[in-house]
Amino acid sequence: MAAAAAAALRAWFWNERFWLPHNVTWADLAGEPGPPGSGLQYPRAGHVLSAFPLALGIFAVRLLFERFIAKPCAINLGIQDSGPHRAQPNAILEKVFTSITKSPDGKRLEGLSKQLDWDVRKIQRWFRHRRNQDKPTTLTKFCESMWRFTFYLSIFFYGIRFLWTAPWFWDTRQCWYNYPFQDFLIMFVHHLATIGLITFSYMNNMVRVGTLVLCLHDASDFLLEAAKLANYAKYQRLCDAFFMLFGVVFIVTRLGIYPFWILNTTLFESWELIGPYPSWWLFNGLLITLQILHIIWSYLIIRTAYKALVRGKVSKDDRSDVESSSEEEDVTSNSTKGVFSTSSNGSNRINGHVASGQWTEEE
Repeated sequence: MAAAAAAALRAWFWNERFWLPHNVTWADLAGEPGPPGSGLQYPRAGHVLSAFPLALGIFAVRLLFERFIAKPCAINLGIQDSGPHRAQPNAILEKVFTSITKSPDGKRLEGLSKQLDWDVRKIQRWFRHRRNQDKPTTLTKFCESMWRFTFYLSIFFYGIRFLWTAPWFWDTRQCWYNYPFQDFLIMFVHHLATIGLITFSYMNNMVRVGTLVLCLHDASDFLLEAAKLANYAKYQRLCDAFFMLFGVVFIVTRLGIYPFWILNTTLFESWELIGPYPSWWLFNGLLITLQILHIIWSYLIIRTAYKALVRGKVSKDDRSDVESSSEEEDVTSNSTKGVFSTSSNGSNRINGHVASGQWTEEE
């Protein structure tokens, strides 16, 4: 009974008339795209499993890179591995911090004050120091950003290296000629490295247009990490310059090139050359949703850039900023409400891009 139900679910999920154009079946994609014995394959769902060992390998490379390359660079730039002042050990406050709240309200502060016979401001200071303990040091953040900068930059130029000779890079109509019977060998490793982001296009063999989307999105990410590196090294002018350049490239690629190049081919050229089918609507729905997010992120970047011009500098990543007063912590806790999602380390981000106010250093 369970086997029959599983088979029915599998057949429903992999319905050919949803995923593939008319007159194309999964069996058609099971053969070799090249001459017999060439060893070439079309994308298959099982290939996704290759992402897991690859991810472990990349993680190991990251650990080695941060320890033996990024950390020495940070130390040479004078970035110290010293953390904030640690809170005085206190079992009662520690239990409240870990089990109830990291930012107690006035009523709870009064209760703790009576229980411990401590001044309210002393308890506020304890919670402030305790929160700061969990934030990474500037050295840790520098190493993280240096890794992401190196990875994003390498992936971007890797993509450009192979797409430069690909016909669909210059003529997006080539993404749909003879679809889905297309060779994808030259971008196989690239797709494995980013399989989590393009699972749909890989399984459905929309590899050509997937490479264009990936390369376009890689164009600005390394500039943001460069801005962070300059920020951690206290090169404020360089940080500002990189951030402004990041904003320009982000807006040009996400609000200009993406809709007029990517969406144009996925919505109109693909309709003309292969026609719509059920998963076509899903694919384009996701791309349009991404464009809406691009607009939101661009607005936040512009707002951050405007504030930077007014204040004279780009505000900083707040993951390890040390809180300096109880009044400021009240303002900070209230200001995080709204459209921003809060990560486990306390920084508010959308899609990994720092939103306005999220690099703010508390004065």
